[in-house]
Amino acid sequence: MKKIITGVIGVALLAIALFAFIDLDNLDNYTGQGIPSYITKDNTPSFNLLSNPGATLGRVLFYDKNLSSNSTVSCASCHLQSMAFGDATQLSTGLNGGSTGRHAMRLAYSRFGEEERFFWDERAESAEDQVRRPIKDFVEMGFSGTNGQPGFDSLINKLSVLPYYQTLFTFVFGDSEITEERMQRALAQFVRSIYSFDSRFDEGLAAAGDLNADFANYTEQENLGKHLFLTPVAEDGTGCQECHRAPEFDIDPASKNNGLITVANHPELIDTSNTRSPSLRDLFSPMGAINGPMMHDGSMNINQVMTHYNEVPQDPANTFLDDRLTGAGGSLGLTTDETAAVIAFLRTLSSQAIYTEARWSDPFDENGNLDVIMSVFGASADKGIDFEVYPNPASDQVRFTGPVKSGKVSVFNSSGQLVKQETFRQTLDISTLSPGIYYLVVRTNTGQQSEAKRLIVE
Repeated sequence: MKKIITGVIGVALLAIALFAFIDLDNLDNYTGQGIPSYITKDNTPSFNLLSNPGATLGRVLFYDKNLSSNSTVSCASCHLQSMAFGDATQLSTGLNGGSTGRHAMRLAYSRFGEEERFFWDERAESAEDQVRRPIKDFVEMGFSGTNGQPGFDSLINKLSVLPYYQTLFTFVFGDSEITEERMQRALAQFVRSIYSFDSRFDEGLAAAGDLNADFANYTEQENLGKHLFLTPVAEDGTGCQECHRAPEFDIDPASKNNGLITVANHPELIDTSNTRSPSLRDLFSPMGAINGPMMHDGSMNINQVMTHYNEVPQDPANTFLDDRLTGAGGSLGLTTDETAAVIAFLRTLSSQAIYTEARWSDPFDENGNLDVIMSVFGASADKGIDFEVYPNPASDQVRFTGPVKSGKVSVFNSSGQLVKQETFRQTLDISTLSPGIYYLVVRTNTGQQSEAKRLIVE
């Protein structure tokens, strides 16, 4: 059973350690991650700033297979932590075995870029827009509302009966209502939390203080690769920096397509709309292995990519080729040693924490169960909000005393499950509650939240 165990039952905390759980009193730290001063690009909108509660809810949604119509696929099915949140396969597999149209883009560092649009073809206006689209996709997660599939309302109904979402949405938003907009905000927060500036590149830049200086922690080959990457074509470099801009290694929003106009599994078609790319950070794993196939169609390995940029196809059918890839920029003439140096440099952009930190890992156990433990909302309580409830014990109705005259009350049973939630004005009807011990949490209309009060129902 998926349940919520409250901190007031001390013995339960010992038992719960054997299972997958989230502790609302000790949330993972998403907001306190270090961001170096040289990282200046950030596409986080002011209306959805990163928060520990929001990212925690986003993590649960990201890994929950209940977000697919047949409960077999989650966001994490195509975006693996072990691959910097990309996919090992050329095309990802959807809920009924169908293939996605493009390779699953790595999500790590997607926050740190000037580009606000998402997907290879930039069809999503923001991360908030992007995270909902796979859920509504006919092939991917199946809440499309087309061709016999259920719509998004069916997903909301499906999630609303799960106790852990009743608690998590109340914890984050003040009540248990699940909406598409709330899901978008939480998922986008989790995606934007995926970063770790602990690569050898970051160590070298922090020590040198100058992107163009040789890094003391680099080999001669790696420093050559960095120099080639940063140097314009006109100065005998590769010009990579013009599109993939260090130190974030984000894509220039003005970029057009890169000369690859194929459509995966459809050689007879062309597609010139792919103009975005993921950050080049964590292109490789810390062990030096490539994090999945490359390009929008997943058709290339790193050596093939370097060959492609060394001699970019000048296809007349490509009416949207980036101007920087024509002329000299499309025919670099790199030597074998120079190509190897650029690849060696790219390997230094790999982090460590992204692959190992629990904050980005699957919170569910192998059977899809999840427990949420809490000191009955102690972590989010506003110590200035207080109330008393009487009579106590009671059986029919209780009244509230103190500064709280109206608001929303959430009633949890002794197992921590949300059993009642409604707006009140000084009184609350409890006649439908079975005899037992309950905990009441009040949230005012201004968003302040109380500590829990114990209530005995006779």
